[in-house]
Amino acid sequence: MKVALVYDRVNKWGGAERVLLVLHRIFPDAPLYTSVYDKINAPWAKIFDVKTSFLENFPFATRHELYATLMPLAFESFSFDDYDLVISVTSEAAKGIITKPKTKHICYCLTPTRYLWSGYEDYFSNRYFRFISKPIVSYLRTWDRIAAQRPDGYIAISNEVKNRIKRYYNRESEVVYPPLSETFSQLASSAQLKNKKLNAERSYFLIVSRLVPYKRIDIAINAFNSLKLPLRIVGVGSEMGRLKSMAGPSIEFLGNLTDDELVGYYRGCRALIFPGLEDFGLTIVEAQSFGKPAIAFRGGGALETIIERKTGIFFDEQNPESLINAIKQFRNTTINSEDCLSQARRFSFDSFKKSFMSTLGTNTLK
Repeated sequence: MKVALVYDRVNKWGGAERVLLVLHRIFPDAPLYTSVYDKINAPWAKIFDVKTSFLENFPFATRHELYATLMPLAFESFSFDDYDLVISVTSEAAKGIITKPKTKHICYCLTPTRYLWSGYEDYFSNRYFRFISKPIVSYLRTWDRIAAQRPDGYIAISNEVKNRIKRYYNRESEVVYPPLSETFSQLASSAQLKNKKLNAERSYFLIVSRLVPYKRIDIAINAFNSLKLPLRIVGVGSEMGRLKSMAGPSIEFLGNLTDDELVGYYRGCRALIFPGLEDFGLTIVEAQSFGKPAIAFRGGGALETIIERKTGIFFDEQNPESLINAIKQFRNTTINSEDCLSQARRFSFDSFKKSFMSTLGTNTLK
């Protein structure tokens, strides 16, 4: 069976990219089709045979927002006539590929296009920008609804995303949670955690995230400025300058790290801070694989990865005061690292592969 993978754009590193590497393990000969490929910022993709669209030759093509209106055409221009199965991994336009009846197209949906649907208010918070972009958004929403009917079936990364697929696209889907990467599984296994109870009064709290608006890192910065507790932030993004200008002396920005470097910060932290409303939130599972809990906003995928008061603490409102109260509550709560480890084991590669391959073959996706 000839298989191809399709992804929106190859220009960054994050949870979705880890999913692609896992799929590469299952389908090692599958090429990766994408709109643009930034070899400098996406060295992880060198193991793939990457096939790009005509956008690759456009100036500043990796700044995808500049060519949002051309993304539909970019994916519609690909031919998949030689493949039996195409798997699109997408939070935007990759689901809009066109395949012939003999080729099955399954969409592993990260979320319906965030800036058009669930995240529209965040992306277009400026009224003037919202007004001038209204015709473009209207066009893209129309195309997105049409494109969403093209896959033969959907697999969602969480129940949160399953509900969004139904709400925005009126499509049914099956849930298969993304797995912890093999790298983290191996490194976590070799960590040899000895302490059953977390007692790290002197250690820091940790954020691992792209620094973009919907991640709500500003909530954490304001909270930790007030508490004057140490916070380490791993990641880069468009918000970095603004967030750095807000941060007090107890907050340190670490930029992008290698997995080996990141492991050291996971092992040394007291807890992961997770202030955004996420589709799934793979970093929560990564932290738990090292026996570390999360303090997270009560919503989205975090509800599916955290067992309250056993592997983490929730806060109810996306504001600094609510997070501060949760941190104070956490400091008076005993978390057993073995419970975190046990929860992380639910998201193994073997479990993912079994569920994913089984779902590919179900009648609901035919």
